Amino acid sequence: MSYVINETVSWVGKKDWELRKFHGEEYSTHRGSSYNSYLVRDTHTALIDTVWAPFADEFVDHLEQETGGLEHIDFIIANHAESDHSGALPALMRKIPDKPIYCTASAVKFLKGHYHQEWNFKVVKTGDSLSLGSRELIFIEAPMLHWPDSMFCYLTGEQILFSNDAFGHHLASEHMFNDQVDRAELYQECIKYYANILTPFSRQATRKIQDFVNLNLPVTMICPAHGIIWRDDPLQIVNQYAAWANDYQENQITLIYDTMWNSTRKMAEAIIEGIKIADREVTVKLYNAARSDANDIITEVFKSKAILVGSPTINHGILSSVAAILEEIKGLSFKKKKAAAFGSYGWSGESVKLISGRLAEAGFAIISEGHKTLWNPDSQSLDNCVNFGKSIAEACLEPVEAKEV
Repeated sequence: MSYVINETVSWVGKKDWELRKFHGEEYSTHRGSSYNSYLVRDTHTALIDTVWAPFADEFVDHLEQETGGLEHIDFIIANHAESDHSGALPALMRKIPDKPIYCTASAVKFLKGHYHQEWNFKVVKTGDSLSLGSRELIFIEAPMLHWPDSMFCYLTGEQILFSNDAFGHHLASEHMFNDQVDRAELYQECIKYYANILTPFSRQATRKIQDFVNLNLPVTMICPAHGIIWRDDPLQIVNQYAAWANDYQENQITLIYDTMWNSTRKMAEAIIEGIKIADREVTVKLYNAARSDANDIITEVFKSKAILVGSPTINHGILSSVAAILEEIKGLSFKKKKAAAFGSYGWSGESVKLISGRLAEAGFAIISEGHKTLWNPDSQSLDNCVNFGKSIAEACLEPVEAKEV
């Protein structure tokens, strides 16, 4: 299926309604996704990105029908070498092996690493352009958004930015444009995508947004490689990225825990009670790490000014679901967030100290030595948890001091 975006540009990608996991099993896609490929027709025709390999054959067959013959494609633009965008290249290049592929120097290395082919690569860098006739494609390197090889391209005349993974999201829809879909669902997928994938590269995102602003190019549409096209106030997502990249947080505290016999769960609920007594305005969310989607939890961590992480002690350690989410949190390099640990124990009681250490390694400001409870909490123990929650809320009223990096 193709979709006419305007007289020059058509969408020739694939909507994946059944997708529920991405990046292997690492990222949940509750609403499916799309692999957006774009065909730009002028005197010359350019194909911008392809689709994931499982859909390669149907993509190439459809593209042949759409173009009236693949030989009519003059240029291929590979904005990013990752398999969800380049997966159909081998099938396509078997048909048109001599057609040039325009990409960054890093993308050449990565595409060769993926497919072990010596295609007709044309290396481009920021400011380079490719004439299609009356219009040009201007290339803009975008390293670490989110791979070193990533780039954007900008279509003059139509004033369209093809942004690949930046400004994208995982959302399959019968609609094509942002003004046609539920805004709440759209933004939920956008913030989840940023939190789980782009957070470590926030400094690069800030610089690249400024670089693009400095080019002074008007934008009437942003066409990402996943999800919906931004045509209604397209720069809204750019402005949102600028906010998210600036050590984003809301007035929220998130508790993450796992429990064996409900002692740590009871502690968590009592801590929440204390937080709300001390600060009625703060939003508090509670997640069992073993029963909740990890990417949804990470999204709430991204939104939070502080997190509390709890686990009972098991084998002188912590429960595996908590260890796993802490590993993910560490890799995302969150900034200017506070944290503390809690948990129940029977005899050795190492969990709180272990969690605190991992939170510190992840860059969180530790605001308490933590709180632990022996065995199943009684009424006095629960009162102590309430008081712990009050102290956490009070400690979260002051911002985290910036650290030199």
